[in-house]
Amino acid sequence: MSEINLGVTLFCYGTEYARYEYDFAECVKQAALAGATGYEIVGTQMLPDYPNVSDEFLGLIQSLKAEYGIGPVGYGANNDKGMMHDRNLTDDEMLADTIIDLKTAHQLGCKVMRAQYMLSPQAFERLAPYAELYDIRVGIEIHNPESPLSPLMKEYLAVIKKTKSQHLGFIPDFGCFAIAPNQAQWIKALEAGVSEEHLQQAAKMRYDGVPLKEAQANLVAQGAHPAIQTVLQGMYGFVQFKPKAELPRLLNELEEILPYSFELHGKFHYLGEDLVEPSIPYKEILAVVQDSDFSGYLICEYEDELYCGGTEFTKRQLQMVKQLIKS
Repeated sequence: MSEINLGVTLFCYGTEYARYEYDFAECVKQAALAGATGYEIVGTQMLPDYPNVSDEFLGLIQSLKAEYGIGPVGYGANNDKGMMHDRNLTDDEMLADTIIDLKTAHQLGCKVMRAQYMLSPQAFERLAPYAELYDIRVGIEIHNPESPLSPLMKEYLAVIKKTKSQHLGFIPDFGCFAIAPNQAQWIKALEAGVSEEHLQQAAKMRYDGVPLKEAQANLVAQGAHPAIQTVLQGMYGFVQFKPKAELPRLLNELEEILPYSFELHGKFHYLGEDLVEPSIPYKEILAVVQDSDFSGYLICEYEDELYCGGTEFTKRQLQMVKQLIKS
């Protein structure tokens, strides 16, 4: 049976942090108050000396751990191949950057590092000895619009099996299991003046597999508010969703890659007082995890698309997960 620990990525408090309402210490405090037993640091967001980490910051982490009882368990790396204005970074350059991230994760005391699929399967394979050297398990994040066994993820799975490294694996992001529109974007569209009718039509076209350009033209022809184009882009992009009929297939894919998964990212976009995520089927996902041999952290990740702050939503998320894994 599984052993699920509950953590929080400090990215949940990104709005409060960006507005200078919270400093790093307050983010850690809020994660502890929410019930997390560990947290993830996204390096580019909260490390003052990124990509390095200073002795002063390491000292702060230790003092906060003594005060609040939690420390960093995961590190969010930055695999950005678009750093140059005139070209993408090469595999050699991406690998070099990722090795620096490994060193930083090691200094922070993290045992898991989350990497993005901009790090190619070829560079990922070459990372294995460095991950083993620093004793960091590196998981490629399976993020929407990918799914656990999409063609690209199969390439990473092949690398994992080829190297047989215990330090290369996956971190499934629950957003890739979405079966309904993103509630936060829906709310913003309504507030911007888009009609409920046009939003429903947009969602139906996405469910039906209508091509994006055709869906855009259709809504323009109906006189839909221009703000609908933003939410439509999301429906076809990084917050896309699939028909509910596809959920069994997606859950079977999750079951297949869980033995290679080091951490789970509990993505959510909205959570009302009923503790139900409208677009992501948490009950079904967690049932699969509980029936597996997964052992590690489920890291709560709130994306604050409503810019209202993540403090209350993060508390709700952990409460929801605790209820579901006990039921």
